[in-house]
Amino acid sequence: MPKALMAFSSLYFAALLMLLGSGLLTTWLGLRLNQQGVGEFWIGLMMAAYYLGLVAGASVGHRLIARVGHIRAFVASAGVVTASVLGHALLETTGFWLLLRLLVGMGMMCQYMVVESWLNEQAESHQRGMVFASYMVVTFLGTVLGQIVLTIMPDLDIRHLLMVAMCFSLCLVPVAVTRRIHPAPLHPAPLKVRLFIERIPQALTSVLVSGLLVGAFYGLAPVFAASSGLQTAEVGLFMAVTVGAGLLAQWPVGWLSDRLDRSRMIQLNAIILTGVTLLISLGVLDSGATLALTAIFGLLAFTLYPLAVALANDHVEQEERVPLSAMLLLTFGVGASIGPVAASVLMGQWGPGMLYVFMACCTLVLMVRVRPEQVTGEHLVDEAPLSFMPAAGNLASSPLAAALDPRVDEQMVVEQMVDEEALQQREGDIAEEVVVDADGDEHRPG
Repeated sequence: MPKALMAFSSLYFAALLMLLGSGLLTTWLGLRLNQQGVGEFWIGLMMAAYYLGLVAGASVGHRLIARVGHIRAFVASAGVVTASVLGHALLETTGFWLLLRLLVGMGMMCQYMVVESWLNEQAESHQRGMVFASYMVVTFLGTVLGQIVLTIMPDLDIRHLLMVAMCFSLCLVPVAVTRRIHPAPLHPAPLKVRLFIERIPQALTSVLVSGLLVGAFYGLAPVFAASSGLQTAEVGLFMAVTVGAGLLAQWPVGWLSDRLDRSRMIQLNAIILTGVTLLISLGVLDSGATLALTAIFGLLAFTLYPLAVALANDHVEQEERVPLSAMLLLTFGVGASIGPVAASVLMGQWGPGMLYVFMACCTLVLMVRVRPEQVTGEHLVDEAPLSFMPAAGNLASSPLAAALDPRVDEQMVVEQMVDEEALQQREGDIAEEVVVDADGDEHRPG
């Protein structure tokens, strides 16, 4: 293994344990609730609560890390996540589990922020691409391993919760004993919603649809598979094959993305996804054919987000790419929160197959909305097309992921943060310079 990767092995191992535990918990909850006869709506709401927690956790994480530092923030967050995981065994009430899912999402986002800021701080500029890509691979691999656990331990009992709690407890160890220098304090990335809606509407639509697909898949695909007659071990295999295909597809899709028109690739992705999801929704194929189809689904669904990110970066100047990352993750989080709830309502009314009918409707909208001829190139940056970078596509990252991306100039990011901080300070000074004239009216100098 290259020295650059060995230097960050402790952080990679912590991330691997986090994603292993998270992936196992997500699938276990869906299967457990389905086994208890809980309706699809509540199962979808569980996944939505998790993604809402991730989005809210970005703001909470900034404040926590700024107040107590990176290691203390990571320890506190891991403690909250571990306690929340064990809380599922303490009280099996749906409302209580919703609260726990929200807390797990918030805690994990803070952990992502600590790991990513550490990687960004310590990575040399010439290592950034390898460090970034390796981090994304670790997040995929951890999720896949979480699904494989279910194939080895198919009985849905408390042992899975204990294993998840162990993962989040053990992820503390490599972070706590690391000898690497602590990162600098964090600065929140601003949101420029109007600018990006006007500049990159097709990329934002693709990210939103990606969130709808991935949120619905993680939350309700285990329910669909179980309702189709698959045993727990087979459900774990079904999920592992899907996510694993998404991992393996990153490199070939990236190679194509750097050579072909990205908006056309997104449209083609949507066309094939529409057909594949409709075939899966029929539920009449044998297990081998279903696994082949879900592998194709994973290949396409988990490359949609990085394709959209690459398309967005092609049309946004370098100094805007940090706020762009925050905007993309917020858009993805909104989609991932809506997707499982909307799909669960349809499943409750017309059966499990409606999960994939819902996905087909989402990709159909994307197929119509993203058209290469509508990409004017008016805001295309000089260095476009930028190199494609793997992305987890399941919000297993934070707004700080942009700083890790080698397509973003690190010095420019720092200068932007300094300029924003100076502007905020100046605005605060102006607000304090209030003069009262002879008539008792307040005004500011100048």
